[in-house]
Amino acid sequence: MTSPWHQKTLKLTPRPRGSYLITDEITSLLPELSRYRVGLLTLFMQHTSCALSLNENWDSDVRLDMSDAMDRIVAEDRTGEGMYRHDAEGSDDMPAHVKSALIGASVVVPVTDGRLALGTWQGIWYMEFRRARHARSVVATIQGELKP
Repeated sequence: MTSPWHQKTLKLTPRPRGSYLITDEITSLLPELSRYRVGLLTLFMQHTSCALSLNENWDSDVRLDMSDAMDRIVAEDRTGEGMYRHDAEGSDDMPAHVKSALIGASVVVPVTDGRLALGTWQGIWYMEFRRARHARSVVATIQGELKP
């Protein structure tokens, strides 16, 4: 039995602020998944103003509600009164870092028979917290046992 590792960096489609279901994008960029009988896929976002999450994969209103909730939880300084010290890249800069810290930079998904073993209503989300579209990279690491 071998336990091979596979790793590559994925480039996500740039998107503006919002929550996006990217399960299909991830699996299309990782055809190597099909080689694994059992294992784990770790996805790690290489940026500090966006996040990865596992959540609702059916109703797009959940993604809209999540984005709205994050904006309420971590307000942007629209008054210019210095709500945050760090605003080097604009008023959405520091709130994006806080949101990223709250949600997280990585997810781990089991792999079973070459497919992601997500629950019925689960999907992989990319949450962008900046208004402008940014090029984002995700390191994908698969570790497991190959199919015979």
